[in-house]
Amino acid sequence: MASFLNFALASSGMVQQVTGLLEAYDLGPFALLMAVIVLFIVLGFFIETLSLMVITIPIVTPLIAAAGYDKVWFGIVMILFVELALITPPVGLNLYIVQASRRGEAFADVIIGTLPYLGAMLVMAALLVAFPQIALWLPSAL
Repeated sequence: MASFLNFALASSGMVQQVTGLLEAYDLGPFALLMAVIVLFIVLGFFIETLSLMVITIPIVTPLIAAAGYDKVWFGIVMILFVELALITPPVGLNLYIVQASRRGEAFADVIIGTLPYLGAMLVMAALLVAFPQIALWLPSAL
């Protein structure tokens, strides 16, 4: 359904309209990036990860590229937030997998157990935004 939605959005010109709307706000590159990150976090609460990527990539990637960010770097940041969506309630699929293996324990304990991982992922995202070369660095062959 997400693929069909993308086809319908692209065919109707909605992608260009949304892109134009966001460009009309004249956000700077950093503000645009923060808006996209907030978008991924909020959508991650409610949309399954593959659908999240299929829906957002055609709209967000051209904006990020136009703002001057590296597409590979953004892909890594996006995957980090998609993975964050896997452990955030209410749709976090990994939460339900862990809960199913626990048999009878409280689901709230699973959610509380993810808080250190959420914190670590947000710190990593902040580091990637502050120092993009972390994601783009490749060690030379020995």
